[in-house]
Amino acid sequence: MLLHRFLHDHRGAVAPMFALAIIPVLGLTGAAIDYSRASSIRVSMQAALDATSLAMAKLAPTLTQTQLQTKTTAYFQAMFNRPEAKNVTITPTYSTTAGSQLTVSASGTMDTTFMNVMGYSSLNIGSSSTVKWGNTRLRVALALDNTGSMADDGKIGALKTATTDLLTQLKAAATNNGDVYVSLIPFANDVNVGATNYTANWIDWSDWEDDNGHDTNTQTCTTTKSGRSGKTVKKCTNTTTWVPDNHNTWNGCITDRDQDYDTLATAPNPADVNLPDTSASTLFPADQSDYCPLQMMGLSYNWSSMNTLVGQMYPKGSTNQTIGLVWAWQSLVGGGPLTAPAMDPNYQYQQVIILISDGLNTQDRWYGNGSSVSTQVDARMAKACTNVKASGITLYTIQVNTGGDATSTVLQNCASDTKKFFSVTASNQIGTVFNQIGTNLSQLRISK
Repeated sequence: MLLHRFLHDHRGAVAPMFALAIIPVLGLTGAAIDYSRASSIRVSMQAALDATSLAMAKLAPTLTQTQLQTKTTAYFQAMFNRPEAKNVTITPTYSTTAGSQLTVSASGTMDTTFMNVMGYSSLNIGSSSTVKWGNTRLRVALALDNTGSMADDGKIGALKTATTDLLTQLKAAATNNGDVYVSLIPFANDVNVGATNYTANWIDWSDWEDDNGHDTNTQTCTTTKSGRSGKTVKKCTNTTTWVPDNHNTWNGCITDRDQDYDTLATAPNPADVNLPDTSASTLFPADQSDYCPLQMMGLSYNWSSMNTLVGQMYPKGSTNQTIGLVWAWQSLVGGGPLTAPAMDPNYQYQQVIILISDGLNTQDRWYGNGSSVSTQVDARMAKACTNVKASGITLYTIQVNTGGDATSTVLQNCASDTKKFFSVTASNQIGTVFNQIGTNLSQLRISK
């Protein structure tokens, strides 16, 4: 009877049932704690990987795989301080296929505490970080004011320093030659394409030959006999002829093209030499300006030569922002003395013009006296700005206004948007603006 009652009494079953149930409950709770620890380690690992990939991205193109492995591992270990992560392995992978990129991966394990009871002694931990220069390449044209007023308030010196620093930034943004190209267009009322081009077929010499040359006097005499006496009579006629100078005496300066080619980057057509004077020509008109700036440099990644040119810039002449802007555009598309390297279809290209000027437009081929503001030159400028932006080029404009002038409406409206127009009131602010633009242009894109 007692045995029967014991076997049928369920009041004592709760304790063993609870004892059996507590095992999976504790296992699941312990698993949550272990997974939480692993997640925390993975977050720290990701932060260390991001910092490591950024630091190593600039070095990767110059290192062997062995060197890259050593430096990447050392940097990661300095950034990652989680001793509970075991057997951590770092794998850097550098590639230039469809854009330069560096991927840094990490893998390791973490010893479990509670899950060990369930037969899981460790958890795998891993992550990766990829730094890309993407598939975007930069082409940047710098239209730099070299007019006479740049001699005031230390502006030309500040411009040289700021431009040199910008070139350093852009150089650093390039992993391989060709990732970043830069052209330099010093301008005043004219630009300088180089006097060695005097035999080129894209130059219009008509105005230059009218202005540069000398008169030559030629005497033509005839002898005749007159009257019955047959006396000999000599008659002479003097003729004055204009003789243009040899083209090899040209100083390399170019003025604005015929309207409306003065606001476009149309390639010159050598056949236009035969056009009548009443027709607009695509050729570039030679000019013998006394205020000829330094010779421009087309798209290049010869950073040393660019820095040399910048260091030699000098202030002279009146202000024609239009010709600086249009030749900056010409440098991006090619034509005349400038060649734009072919674009690789595997990349996207960002084309940018940065135009900086300290003054207001005072003179071009047709309008202005070089000292007072010309609304007609501004009108040509506005038209050129519209055409540049319509071509898809990003346009930054900077007014260096140390003299308390009014804000240049034409420069302000010329920028691609309001954030790309800058007005500075002190020379030392030029470097700040150039640095800001350079940072925007060279910023890396991180993908995880």
